[in-house]
Amino acid sequence: MKIAFPVAENKGLDSDVHGHFGSAPFFVFVDLDTDSIEAFENPDQDHDHGACNPLSALGGRQVDGVVVGGIGGGALKKLNNDGITVYRAAEGTVEENARLIKAGNLPVFDPGKVCGHHHGVQIGGCAH
Repeated sequence: MKIAFPVAENKGLDSDVHGHFGSAPFFVFVDLDTDSIEAFENPDQDHDHGACNPLSALGGRQVDGVVVGGIGGGALKKLNNDGITVYRAAEGTVEENARLIKAGNLPVFDPGKVCGHHHGVQIGGCAH
């Protein structure tokens, strides 16, 4: 199973999972079957609010899941429509969250808890 983790700093498995999907500067990819990792810069980081293209952000890489602290409703829907499961991250590193997902202990992201902002005011149920 290949999982993408948005991160603020690329420290490999020691990277902290970022609180927002689209604005993450980097992604760390972990193949839970082979324990291989890959990291790269988010090519869609500077998109307009509400215009996140999650497949572009993932650099066209095929993944089975994404683990993130927060995500907008549009990005969540686009990922889910492409068969990608989005999990709510626990606080901590990529390595810690990879262990949790491997053990089946990370919840699937609830669409009622997505992030949303309008004129600087948070809307929706962003709960991170």
